[in-house]
Amino acid sequence: MIYFVDAAHFVLAPFFGFLWCMKRIFIRTPAGRQRLNVLGALNAVTKELVSVINDKSVNAETVRELLDKIAAIGHSIPVTVILDNAKYQRCHYVIDYAKELGIELLFLPPYSPNLNLIERLWKFIKKKCLNSIYYPDFRSFSAAITTCIGELTTVHKNEVYSLLSLKFQTFNNLNHQPK
Repeated sequence: MIYFVDAAHFVLAPFFGFLWCMKRIFIRTPAGRQRLNVLGALNAVTKELVSVINDKSVNAETVRELLDKIAAIGHSIPVTVILDNAKYQRCHYVIDYAKELGIELLFLPPYSPNLNLIERLWKFIKKKCLNSIYYPDFRSFSAAITTCIGELTTVHKNEVYSLLSLKFQTFNNLNHQPK
């Protein structure tokens, strides 16, 4: 089984989807810089999200907690987790623990978020929950995001399956000679 792992840090702040007007208007925006951290593991086949959510931080201990949740699912086939190069994911504390659990870690090349499928999911959640939406407090902000995450395989199933397709463009028999 393959999981794509990454963290998203949703900040209670204004997110304008678009704004255009002929005269000046005032738009309510949230105050503060509170953050909801979501460390997620996206199952590449089922599109289900295994996550650890908190309002403190994402660190090596959080990654181990996520690996525990993945291992608890009890897959009958080997599990590979694809991660970026965040320091808290690439440390021996996490690497050794993954080996104990029988989980293979595969690190993406540096600066290649386009190869991590879960990045599309974070963009989708921001679009659904944050763009041009006002939340009066952190509780309602957090509830909207966690509700959206909970509805990924039900309410948003068609959109998610379309967005997170495993069909990639390949290039065969390329000729790089100039014409």
